[in-house]
Amino acid sequence: MPSAGTAPSLYNLIPSLDMIFLDRPYVSDFLLNSLSRSGRAVLRTAFTEELARKTARPLLLVNDAEAEERCRSGERLYSNSENALDWMLAHLGDLPLAQSIRIMKDKAALRRILGQLDPGFFFREIPAAELPSTDISAWPCPFILKPSVGFLSMGVHTITNAEDWKRALETVTRDAGLNHFPDSVVNQSCFIAEQYITGDEYAVDLYFDEQGAPVILNIFQHRFASFEDVSDRLYVTGEAVIRANLPRFTEWFSKANALIGARNFPAHAELRVDGEHIRPIEFNPMRFAGLCTTDMAAFAFGLNTVETWLNGSRPDFDTLLAGREGKTCSMIILDKPRGLPENAVFDYKKLVSSFQHVLELRKIDVPELPLFGIIFAETDERHRNELDRILKSDLTEFLL
Repeated sequence: MPSAGTAPSLYNLIPSLDMIFLDRPYVSDFLLNSLSRSGRAVLRTAFTEELARKTARPLLLVNDAEAEERCRSGERLYSNSENALDWMLAHLGDLPLAQSIRIMKDKAALRRILGQLDPGFFFREIPAAELPSTDISAWPCPFILKPSVGFLSMGVHTITNAEDWKRALETVTRDAGLNHFPDSVVNQSCFIAEQYITGDEYAVDLYFDEQGAPVILNIFQHRFASFEDVSDRLYVTGEAVIRANLPRFTEWFSKANALIGARNFPAHAELRVDGEHIRPIEFNPMRFAGLCTTDMAAFAFGLNTVETWLNGSRPDFDTLLAGREGKTCSMIILDKPRGLPENAVFDYKKLVSSFQHVLELRKIDVPELPLFGIIFAETDERHRNELDRILKSDLTEFLL
C-alpha cells in the first residue's frame, strides 16, 4: 500500500472505488484503522496529511482533481464530519447528490418537503435578526427553537412559556459569533421554531441504495433526563431496540425518500415515535452518527457501518443479534459543564469504575468540542440504574 503523502494513479492499485472525506473535529482510531487496512482513498488536506503523520496510519491520499474525478465516476462517498460538505457542494454542486445534501441540511426546507407526510405540523422560519420582535403569543407551546442549519444540540431550546423564550433569545445573542464550524454545518443566521415532537426519540444510521430504498445499519434510542433536557448525553442500542423498530422505520424511510430522492447516499436521521406516529427531527447527510459514534454498532453487534455502506452490503440482523438478548450497549457523551474552570481535571478512572462493563473510553481533547470524551458500555437489566445515574449527572462529581 502506498504510504501517506504519495499520489500515484490509484485506479490500478486498489480494488475499492470509494472516496473518503476526513475532517475536524474528531476521527476515531476505529475508523482510521479500517481505512488504512482497506486502502480506501482519502481526500488530501492539511488535516489528513497531519492525521496520517501523527497517527502513523498509511492513508492513501488523493488531490482535489482526482477526488472529484472519482466522485463524478459514481463512487460511494463517506465523510466522518459535515465540515466536508463545503468541498462536496463546491466540487459536485451540479450533481443530484448535492441537491440531497442541501435539502437535508436545511431543516426548514426538509420540513416543507416532508410536510406532505404530516399535514398540519407547526413550524416557522425566523431570521436571527427578527427573533427579538417575533410575537409567539399565538404559537402552540411547547415548541423547539433551533438553528435552521445545525449540529448536535447546539443552539436548541425548549420553549414552554414567555420566560423560556426570553432566556433563549439571551443565549442566542450571547453565543452569536462563537461558532467553530463552517456555515454548512452550524449557521445561526436563521432559526426554525417547530412544535414539540412528543414520544421516544431515536437516531438511525442508514443509506439509500441506487434505487433509493433505505438500508438501516443501526438504531439508537436517545434517552433524556427530563422534559426540558435537549442534551446528547445518552444513546442506547441492542437487540430489543433493533427488533422493535427495524420494520416500521424501514417503511417510514421509504416514504420519506420518495419525496427527498436520495440515491447511493449515507445519512444519519433523528426521529420521534409517539404510538404509531413517526415524525422526523432532522437528517444529517453523508455521514452516520457524529464524532465517529457510529462505531457503536461494532461494539453492540459486530457491524462496521462505514464498511457495510461502502461495500453496498445489507446487515443480517437475525444473525447479528443472536445471543445478544437482554444486553444494552450505551454511548455516553461526556459534555463539559458550562463555566468549567480552565484548570479542571476529569477523573476518568472514577467514572469508569461506576459502570458494569466499559467497552471503550475515548478521551477527547479538541478545543472546539466541549467534551471530556465518550464512553461505550454494556449493561444488563440488573445494572440499568447506572445509566439513569449518568444521565442525570452534571459530571461535576467526577472533577478532581
